[in-house]
Amino acid sequence: MRKRLLLLLSFLLLIFLSCKNEERKEVKKPTDDILTEIPFPGGKNTALPHLFTGKERTLLSWVETINDSTSKLKFSFFDNGQWSQPSEVVSGSNWFVNWADYPMVTENNGNLLAHYLKKSAPATFAYDIDLRLRQRDGQKWLVQNELHTDGTPTEHGFVTALPYQTDSFFLTWLDGRETAKKGHEKEQEGHQHHEGNMTLRSAIVSANGEVSEPTLLDSKACSCCQTTAAMTENGPVVLYRDRSDEEIRDIVITRRVNGKWTEPKPIFDDHWKIHGCPVNGPKVSALNNLLVVAWYTAANDKPEVKVSFSQNNGKDFDMPIIVSGPQPLGRVDVVLLNEENAVVSWMETSNNNTYIKATRVHQDGKKSAAMTIAALDASRKTGFPQMTLVEDQLVFAWTSLYEDSTIIKTGKVAVAIFDILD
Repeated sequence: MRKRLLLLLSFLLLIFLSCKNEERKEVKKPTDDILTEIPFPGGKNTALPHLFTGKERTLLSWVETINDSTSKLKFSFFDNGQWSQPSEVVSGSNWFVNWADYPMVTENNGNLLAHYLKKSAPATFAYDIDLRLRQRDGQKWLVQNELHTDGTPTEHGFVTALPYQTDSFFLTWLDGRETAKKGHEKEQEGHQHHEGNMTLRSAIVSANGEVSEPTLLDSKACSCCQTTAAMTENGPVVLYRDRSDEEIRDIVITRRVNGKWTEPKPIFDDHWKIHGCPVNGPKVSALNNLLVVAWYTAANDKPEVKVSFSQNNGKDFDMPIIVSGPQPLGRVDVVLLNEENAVVSWMETSNNNTYIKATRVHQDGKKSAAMTIAALDASRKTGFPQMTLVEDQLVFAWTSLYEDSTIIKTGKVAVAIFDILD
């Protein structure tokens, strides 16, 4: 009898353990090991990655620092699932290198346009936007001097560059020339602020480097948040963090319609009042007449990452969809998959660790589970993670801390992983 009882208890124990194992399988997070690493072709002391996907191909650009004094802008093409050998655009020892204001390389019909920030005066925050251009089938980068010609020793940066028409480029940037008209200065949030206002401007750069159509888009913008732009069926649109006289810093849009730029208009009234730039700009993606925008806000001391769709080239936006958890850091990116779905990425802290998160969002508000793409440091050294769509894969790039240095990491995730659940 006792032997039978022991056998019965053993059998029940096996069933219990089996059920517990099944529970573990069921609650296992779908975010485990979803990223396939793509070996980065650079080495240590690399940072500030930027991903760009055009009609022809995808490229990655970054900055390499030599002996803490010389900076190099390099890039690599994404071919057959891997990065090509790096090519150098330009190097110098008089650059302004900033964790949030990164150089980039953009392509249009084989023409490559690059920009970086070069010091214009001894003051810490006096720098210009310098351009380099490599024409289709060319091997040498042409010196194109500054994007702007105001000649003031002030801040110029946070550039967005897009392919424009057949072989030109549309550029928009933050321009501090008006700050030179006032003499009083003070340090705030790591940037030099004058009594004059930071402005938002745009221009067109042709395939031979000619800069034309310089335009003032906004006479007062937030001073150090990234700009973003997209091409719609009506023309370019620019989104950025605005700055009101009451220090409300919400995301606004201006659109070029019938050759004229519209008055800047909030995409949503968060009413985030903050006395200082949060260094956290929006990101936009466009497909035909559909726009999707992702941004960070901490209005009412509640940090959130939001997403909103527009069905009419940015004229109107739907109610925002909150995608983040309780402790997002922002640093967003977004790409449209098709005319109904987008994938949004952001940085978020959980249990004292920081991760790149991503989720798929449908324009009707449905979302997939938030996936953990990678772990990274929360400091400014990690910069702003990048994301781009390559066929049925999402390619990611970010800066990782490596011993006493930094190194860029890249990887890919299958779009199919982001199934709509809600």
